[in-house]
Amino acid sequence: MRTQVVIIGAGPAGLLLSQLLQIEGIESVILEKHERAYLEARIRAGVLEPRTVDLLRRAGVGDRMDREGLPHGGFCFSFDRGQFRIDLQELTGGGHMMVYGQSEVTKDLIAAIIARGGNLVFGADQVRPADLQSDRPTVTYVKNGITHRIECDFVAGCDGYHGVARSCIPVDVLKIFERSYPFGWLGILADVPPCHDEIIYANHERGFALASMRSRTRSRYYIQCGIDERVEQWSDNQIWDELALRLGPLTGGRMVRGPVLEKSIAPLRSFVAEPMSYGRLFLAGDAAHIVPPTGAKGLNLASADVYYLSRALTVFYRSGDMAELGGYSARALSRVWKAERFSWWITALTHRFAEQDEFARKLQLAELDYLRGSRAAQAAVAENYVGLALE
Repeated sequence: MRTQVVIIGAGPAGLLLSQLLQIEGIESVILEKHERAYLEARIRAGVLEPRTVDLLRRAGVGDRMDREGLPHGGFCFSFDRGQFRIDLQELTGGGHMMVYGQSEVTKDLIAAIIARGGNLVFGADQVRPADLQSDRPTVTYVKNGITHRIECDFVAGCDGYHGVARSCIPVDVLKIFERSYPFGWLGILADVPPCHDEIIYANHERGFALASMRSRTRSRYYIQCGIDERVEQWSDNQIWDELALRLGPLTGGRMVRGPVLEKSIAPLRSFVAEPMSYGRLFLAGDAAHIVPPTGAKGLNLASADVYYLSRALTVFYRSGDMAELGGYSARALSRVWKAERFSWWITALTHRFAEQDEFARKLQLAELDYLRGSRAAQAAVAENYVGLALE
């Protein structure tokens, strides 16, 4: 089989890349080891930057998002001196976020690709890219016990942190930057109305809490927990009680309790792999970088990667010029590191660290108090939160 671009991984990055390439008349094949039902059921983040929203509309998958998504013109910080709002629209000249679950983005993209007759292979096992330094790379995979081989021009590694794509870059070429945080997030999903119209980041002496939502009737909450804790240690009532305490009396008093649909603990870490390209292989999304969920940058960074990569591939197929592809890694990494910085900063501002003494705690509170009263500081936060401009 022959195609122009083989995309490894059918998460949002790989699916969106295929959809954008198709609009430009560029053929692709997507190889995904899991089945469709698994991909569409995964619970992931769902706070989209304006540029991600625009990119989904451009890809032809924005209709349901526009009907069902929740536009947010701001978000709140809460701490022991009260609660204050970051007005994203006023501070950035109109920017706002869209709350729309990543699983819904995945469903929309899969449906669009199947509807147009795109080549999306579920259950592709033992995926192996080869000849990446040549102008005719190949990718083999096994499905139902049969080995298949695809010849292509380029390979896009959109297969996540544990995927095969990044491992194809030689160890003497690839450089890893990583930081693990000494805590996790205990998250719950519940079919109850949100306690607030917008997202709340809470800094409490007992640890961080986040109040978010997936719809007007479904809420998503998180609390900071120990890295070694297990969900079995937390009853539903204990979680609701802790949320009420950390979110404070005003927000906690508005919180509606109900049965927990999903409960999990996720570790927090920062991770960047450089470079994001090797020969005819290009990494995008979690295959190349991971950010803490604080600040909602993961999916949005992946969409930015896809924007840069789809643009570079389009230039190549129109003109034969490899310059855009040659600059892809540096361009994407410039944005990645700025998002890593912002995610690290907001995590450090809102969480309790094991080594944190009273001096460090006072500095945290002073910074939040300064942020509450400084328009300039709020503007910098808002600029980063809605997402920096795409070059």
